[in-house]
Amino acid sequence: MLPQDFLDRMSDMLGEEYPAFLESYDAPRHKALRVNTLKADRARFIKDALAAHVATEETLLPVLWAESGFYYGAEDAPGRHPYHEAGVYYIQEPSAMAPAEFLMRPVDGQEFCEDERILDLCAAPGGKSTQIAARMQGRGILVCNEIHPARAKILSENIERMGIVNAMVTNETPQRLAEQFPGYFTRILVDAPCSGEGMFRKNEDACGEWSLSNVELCARRQDEILDCAAEMLAPGGRLLYSTCTFAPAENEGSVSRFLLRHPEFYIEPLTPVNGMRGGVPEWGERPLPELSGTIRLWPHCLAGEGHYLASLRREGGVPDAAAACRNMQEQGISERDCRTPGRGCVEYFDFLKETLTAEAVGRFTGKYLKFGEQLYLIPQGMPAVKGLKVLRPGLHLGTVKKNRFEPSHALALALLPEEARHTVRLSADGRRIRAYLNGETFPCEGEKGWYLVTVDGYGAGWGKLAGGIMKNHYPRGLRKQI
Repeated sequence: MLPQDFLDRMSDMLGEEYPAFLESYDAPRHKALRVNTLKADRARFIKDALAAHVATEETLLPVLWAESGFYYGAEDAPGRHPYHEAGVYYIQEPSAMAPAEFLMRPVDGQEFCEDERILDLCAAPGGKSTQIAARMQGRGILVCNEIHPARAKILSENIERMGIVNAMVTNETPQRLAEQFPGYFTRILVDAPCSGEGMFRKNEDACGEWSLSNVELCARRQDEILDCAAEMLAPGGRLLYSTCTFAPAENEGSVSRFLLRHPEFYIEPLTPVNGMRGGVPEWGERPLPELSGTIRLWPHCLAGEGHYLASLRREGGVPDAAAACRNMQEQGISERDCRTPGRGCVEYFDFLKETLTAEAVGRFTGKYLKFGEQLYLIPQGMPAVKGLKVLRPGLHLGTVKKNRFEPSHALALALLPEEARHTVRLSADGRRIRAYLNGETFPCEGEKGWYLVTVDGYGAGWGKLAGGIMKNHYPRGLRKQI
């Protein structure tokens, strides 16, 4: 099934390792998920996942290069589990967890800062964006971009499902973003569109679409994307480039061409871990010794598919996130204006007082955007984005209607159960949570009003209690039988 031109090139590249590489295609592919640490730490997840039969002790094994990553078995079905709908984890190929891990490592010994600005330039479907967001823990600004509208919609849905509060989702070209955000971001991930050779075992359709000419086309496209990313990176910032291909033209080749065009950048050496290998200098457009400081993930060397990683730093020391923002106008309306009758969203603040605990209210107040009846909480310090295609300018809080506020599903998924005044506690093993996810109402006792429906202590959606019946506010488009 593998293209002959691909096999010939891989034989030349790998030499005596080629038979082991071919053998890896006969083995079952590795499946994994990543815990959403916005909702659970590693220890709690392991305990809950085993109790709720997400996986078993034999199959729930750690991904060695991703602290929150776990393998699961072929017989497990985590995608059809209430925890998945509640955003407790993201199903993600194990090698694909490596780029965000390396992007978020300390910069010159300095951990992640409160005011950092991070861009995931080619973000759909959202695995790496949600992984970055989990490390950010609601601090700073995360811009997640996808050029294809349908894929951008999926990206936005995954950002919502994982309960992320500080992300903006855009549907733009890299060129348009570069015009809007010169020197703005402190870290950028470019998980570039590529020929997909590393995913042949996962996606057989990729084999039929592969050709040597397509490899060259992808390499030229990567050059354009990287040039745009370079314009947006602040001095001292980190650009993490990754692909899921083996092609030298798209890996060491793309990096060496980039360095020729951008002498203000240098390779920040990465140390291979747990079966990873260093890059090969001879595979660059010119044999730069520094290319050995990039990383290759080979399927015959570790439990994952093929990937490539390179960390590129712009000269200038540790990036000053504040400096990049000084000439950028901030977006949004203040809390004071929102509280003004007739001008803002008084109904939202009434809702907060009635529905959230006093300690939680501060997490969901700040600066806002209002589009018609729709209200959003935007990341603190977010610049104006007039003219850009924005699918999600921040956390969608809900709909402001006459004399009332109707909370969004996104707000329910962003809440921790202890932040809600009223909760309904359902069990992952019970019939009621499955009925809820399928849109059914159920009898319930308590004070009337909005309730956060939870599954084993994880927020899953809203219900509204009236007359002893919990009305179901799980979105119609998400309802399913599991």
